[in-house]
Amino acid sequence: MKIRRFGPVALLAASALVLSACGGSDDAGDTSGSGPVDVVAAFYPLKFVTEQVGGPEVTITNLTKAGGEPHDLELTAKQVAAISDSDLVVYLKGFQPAVDDAVAQNKPAHVVDAAVLSPLEEHGTEVEGEGEEHGPEEGVEHSEDDGHNHSVADGGDPHLWLDPTRLAAVATGVGETLAAADPAHAQDYRNRAAELKGRLDVLDQEFKTGLASCQRKEIVTSHAAFGYLAERYGLHEIAVNGVNPKSEPSPARIAELQQLVKDTGVTTIFFETLATPKIAETLARDTGVSTAVLDPIEGIEDEAKADYFSVMRANLDALRKALGCA
Repeated sequence: MKIRRFGPVALLAASALVLSACGGSDDAGDTSGSGPVDVVAAFYPLKFVTEQVGGPEVTITNLTKAGGEPHDLELTAKQVAAISDSDLVVYLKGFQPAVDDAVAQNKPAHVVDAAVLSPLEEHGTEVEGEGEEHGPEEGVEHSEDDGHNHSVADGGDPHLWLDPTRLAAVATGVGETLAAADPAHAQDYRNRAAELKGRLDVLDQEFKTGLASCQRKEIVTSHAAFGYLAERYGLHEIAVNGVNPKSEPSPARIAELQQLVKDTGVTTIFFETLATPKIAETLARDTGVSTAVLDPIEGIEDEAKADYFSVMRANLDALRKALGCA
């Protein structure tokens, strides 16, 4: 299967105009002087970005509870009302159908679709049904944007936040949309977005340096969440399940994975914090290797103890150990 690559970001100025236009005229969407901007975020990474960029000028409702699994979110009537009453909704179209429906029906004043700011890709992650498909070639850059918004429904991988440079694009877009919604604090939003982008650029460099010289490149994960991370840093993801972590691999797939682990010299089977580790533990036991956590950061159980940056750095440490990095 040939890997499809699309440019990560449209022109930011154009994106800001498109996103702010979702709410109608500037006057209709302007919340200046009317108190904090009321923002609804669909799940943790988008909530984190909005919180960092919005600062004290925003109040945020996260539709996915702390530590909750976002893939199969069902909305309550109260959450639908929050979307309807909000000044801004930050979501990822196609990832959570209930959120898509609520946004389409209630038409919030302003909307940020993360997949517009960082168009989604299909990856060569090896999963059941893809045979001998392998990950992207190391060092391959994204091609120019083809002008289309590739959504999860199109087959795109939703986990864009696991590439810090893609999350930086989302941060910049959130800053521009908040600036359109609340012009009185526009420069504050832009400054905080730039600061967050700088921190994400530092994180990106840490991953590049930390994974530059490793004995192995293969990572076995419990579901296909790490395609962007693998592509960015020259790794090859072998996933037990597809994009949905709740799917169950067939016995044939388990046997195939056991052989792959032996053939590649993999030392670690990675599992997640929000999904059962049962299959990963069984595979590790059957092949005589270790298990460790590689967190897709779809949700964080206790945000007082961890955030996006701390979990990403824990992921880097786990990868370096498993891959034998110098």
